[in-house]
Amino acid sequence: MRDQDGVTLAPFTTDGCSGGMSATWKTVADMFPGFADLHEHTPPWESCCVTHDQAYHVGGADLTPKASFDARLEADQILEQCVLATAAENYDMLQAEYGVTVPQIDTAFRMISSAMFDAVRFGGGPCSGLPWRWGYGWPQCWPG
Repeated sequence: MRDQDGVTLAPFTTDGCSGGMSATWKTVADMFPGFADLHEHTPPWESCCVTHDQAYHVGGADLTPKASFDARLEADQILEQCVLATAAENYDMLQAEYGVTVPQIDTAFRMISSAMFDAVRFGGGPCSGLPWRWGYGWPQCWPG
């Protein structure tokens, strides 16, 4: 993908869920086979993180500040909702394994999704120099 100035979007990369979440999950799964059998080797919401990374990589279709801000907020809200949706996908397994209720599962997933939302809002701003910043597929602070 090129813009009118000949700047090229870097190839897409992802670390799954940032902040060490995917890496830590994998380490725990490798150390405890029972955990891996039950929860697999990646967080149940990792696909949500990859979709979120795809949005962050491009940084929105419209580069005007307001449109870009809105696109980032929407991407972060979609991440939060996607993580919440994984609760329902795991109700039966979590209830059976841990003896918890659906409201307890929903509360836990709301806490996780809210913490993830806050983390990406805080740490994912454009022009931060961080590798997971909004628009990370483009040169730093491009266009600018």
